[in-house]
Amino acid sequence: MQTVSENRAFGGVQGVYSHASDVCGCDMTFAVYMPPQAEEGPVPVLWYLSGLTCTHENAMTKAGAQAYAAREGLAVVFPDTSPRGEGIADDDAYDLGKGAGFYVDATEEPWAPNFRMWSYITEELPKLVFRNFQLEEGAQGITGHSMGGHGALTIAMTDPDRFRSLSAFAPIANPTKSDWGRKQLSAYLGAEEATWAAHDASLLLRENGWKGHLLIDQGASDQFLDLLKPEALAAAIAERRQPATFRMQKGYDHSYYFVASFMEEHIAFHAEALYG
Repeated sequence: MQTVSENRAFGGVQGVYSHASDVCGCDMTFAVYMPPQAEEGPVPVLWYLSGLTCTHENAMTKAGAQAYAAREGLAVVFPDTSPRGEGIADDDAYDLGKGAGFYVDATEEPWAPNFRMWSYITEELPKLVFRNFQLEEGAQGITGHSMGGHGALTIAMTDPDRFRSLSAFAPIANPTKSDWGRKQLSAYLGAEEATWAAHDASLLLRENGWKGHLLIDQGASDQFLDLLKPEALAAAIAERRQPATFRMQKGYDHSYYFVASFMEEHIAFHAEALYG
């Protein structure tokens, strides 16, 4: 692991790091915010997964998480959204290829050799950060925005023993029925739609539920509502009788102004669960 930068922030340290990823077959960059409480010992950790076109940097610089994480004593990990570099498959469209890994392990060419973001987020990167930072492995939460909200929901519901808290901002909630999903899932996983269900939060929630309370925030003026399909997730919550707070926030769009507006509440939600 190489240190790209480290900056003092709210009494803690905001760092950016790179490493050679065996899973993705390229160098990967990620960011970690360590709160001041980490100087005394391991702290709980919140994973933040970003959306389409983003890198580790978007949420790190725009979400305003560090001040609240410092107050609550949470570390925050900001991974990248896809493999990067020369020789990595890409597409001219912004919603496929680099910046659009969709948190799946691709099985189709030309994506399969590198686009293995599920394994990267669930296996390789956790091993690296727990080896190098003062983090409590038994106290993990996960959240994300848009494509990252999709990733957070599907990863947590697939591995509930790992995570103690779960939230999302404007998640892609029903990708098997949306152009933000069908396009990418067919490209990465193939035409057999039965394999897509494991990456659809609404289907997973309806089938398996979530062990704790969910927190979902969605902008009511989001320009991508037809692609996100929040109504499918709301219906699954009702059908499953899932304990949840699902809020349509009047006047808010899909931008990081929306994310930053409610980040304080999400950090507090996770801190309550992780410090328990």
